[in-house]
Amino acid sequence: MMFNDHAFIRMAYRNFHRIGPDMYRSSQPTPGQMDVLGRMGIRTILNLRGRRPTCGSYFFEVRAAARLGIDLIDFPVRSRDVPRKEDLFAARDLFARLDGPTVMHCKAGADRVGLMSVLYQFVHLGLPLEQAMCQLSWKYGHLRQSKTGILDHFFECFLATGGRSVDEFYAWVENGYDPAAMKACFLSRRWANVITDRLLRRE
Repeated sequence: MMFNDHAFIRMAYRNFHRIGPDMYRSSQPTPGQMDVLGRMGIRTILNLRGRRPTCGSYFFEVRAAARLGIDLIDFPVRSRDVPRKEDLFAARDLFARLDGPTVMHCKAGADRVGLMSVLYQFVHLGLPLEQAMCQLSWKYGHLRQSKTGILDHFFECFLATGGRSVDEFYAWVENGYDPAAMKACFLSRRWANVITDRLLRRE
């Protein structure tokens, strides 16, 4: 956990932020940070990395959540590819039934949690999408010039249709969204990929 999963970095910088009345975004919590979440009254943790039985961070997270009585939900999403249609619909349903206060996290708290934070503020809280897209920002460690910028591109493609409402968004996802074509027309920058993949090393 400390070295293979870079927990020593997250011990110094949690990348922890409140994004709604009952929702926080974060990097992967360490066991000590799990205790802090328990004292905060967190009732649910949304793990956007998915189940990773051989990863030390997941091993300790599962056990700490059980000890603290926190509901741990594994909901894997992608950071370097366009969102899956089924994930977008499942996220809407998940937000509606979460037992808050909730923390959602990925590894570094930048990209996958940025995607889900945009969806949470737009779909669940009803904020304008342009405002919610600030959750995909360099200040959280997200570089739109790298491969992870395909997440920004996804939302920008919807806005380019002229749609703005949540209903219009999901109608577009259902009938107008072409993941293969969108991925084919997105270009990242090599220097940004080096920073993201080799220095920050977010999986």
